[in-house]
Amino acid sequence: MCHHHLTLEERELTMKYQAMGYSISRIAILLHRNKSTISRELKRNSVNGIYLPSAAQKAYLKRRKACRRRHKLDDPVLYRYVKDRFLRDQWSPQQIEGRLILEKAASLISYSTIYRAIYSGRFDDHHLSHGSRGVIRKLRRRGKSRHTKGYEENRGKIQISYEISERPQEAEDRSRLGDWEADTVAGKTGGSCLVTLVDRKSRFLVGGKASLKKAAPVNEVMIGALADQPLESITPDRGKEFARHKEVSEALDQVKFYFPLPHHPWQRGSNENTNGLLREYFPKGETLDDKSDELIQEIFDKINKRPRKCLGYRTPYEVHYSTELRLI
Repeated sequence: MCHHHLTLEERELTMKYQAMGYSISRIAILLHRNKSTISRELKRNSVNGIYLPSAAQKAYLKRRKACRRRHKLDDPVLYRYVKDRFLRDQWSPQQIEGRLILEKAASLISYSTIYRAIYSGRFDDHHLSHGSRGVIRKLRRRGKSRHTKGYEENRGKIQISYEISERPQEAEDRSRLGDWEADTVAGKTGGSCLVTLVDRKSRFLVGGKASLKKAAPVNEVMIGALADQPLESITPDRGKEFARHKEVSEALDQVKFYFPLPHHPWQRGSNENTNGLLREYFPKGETLDDKSDELIQEIFDKINKRPRKCLGYRTPYEVHYSTELRLI
């Protein structure tokens, strides 16, 4: 097989055939190369008429390295920005690219280039590596368990005020602020949980920690979190912690609750996605009892200031408050 560049073995054979007195044409035939290739090789890499294959190979590799196309991440400023957003702020490669474009940054990079850098180990640090996969493990993972055919709801049935099919069109098409999706993120069984409320239009997250995954403490967090927010409707999960939702309605000017169909989490897709982001900070099975309200709100704020593809790479905070941030 003919390679574009001479190999070390071909260079060694060239030296051997030259020492045997073979002409350039004959050497080319024996190596299945063009004679101009052999002529150029001997002329370029001979010193005082002496051709050494090891020196020729070393010179070739040096030239090869020098002509290598400069990588986007060779720019130290861009490298640090991408690494910080990916590892410190948990932005996805698409979010990083989209935000750079949105803010008209001086240096741009595609998300595919960022992915290649991640998989090549460019961002690996010894204290972040896990096994042999390094920071690849920092990429988000999707895939939730599905119920088998014939599965029946075992949680207690709760009284439904309104079905999701009755929800106003403005909530369906995300044309206004104030239509919230609600759920909880459980900690260790029997302990505290997070109450999460996500605005359908802006994807803005509010909520906090409830002492137990029960109706009374969950209601208390919901009422406090939504008291100063635009409020048109609430679409919660069908969990028993929302069984006393009428108390929230009474406390918040008779806001209506619209319940999705059982096992239809995509009908609360914004909330489900946000809960997935929170799991990066609060893994399943770990207690939330020792997590301070300040820490939880700090994480909420970080998520609210993370650019989203669905928002044109604006952040939920920017959309919710009709403002602009500088994140570069």
